[in-house]
Amino acid sequence: MVQSSASTVSEWMAGVGSLRAPALHRLRDLCIDRLVDWQERMQWGMPGYGPAGADSVVSFNNQKLYIAFYAGPTAIAAFANRLTGIDRGKGCLRFRRPESIDFALIADMLDEIRGRGGPMC
Repeated sequence: MVQSSASTVSEWMAGVGSLRAPALHRLRDLCIDRLVDWQERMQWGMPGYGPAGADSVVSFNNQKLYIAFYAGPTAIAAFANRLTGIDRGKGCLRFRRPESIDFALIADMLDEIRGRGGPMC
């Protein structure tokens, strides 16, 4: 996993290559807009979002071969019917091409995660 030594998400975003930057900025904007009152932070070397005093619940990262969106296993299971054709792990989605990101799906996942208050593994 690619980890950054950036101390802020803004610093991390400034180091993103131009090809993926629009998609990563859009992911960040969705997290800020949908996860109201949650804190944005750098955790585990990537941008993360979570309630105050808790670890990040949602994260994303710019990996070598893909953009990863970490939503947790509960969110992945809850949206399994909408994930056909998307490369995924137990708790993450992987997008090899920025233009393939389904931002409506991401927004719905963020709403679901926020609604339940965080992770439920």
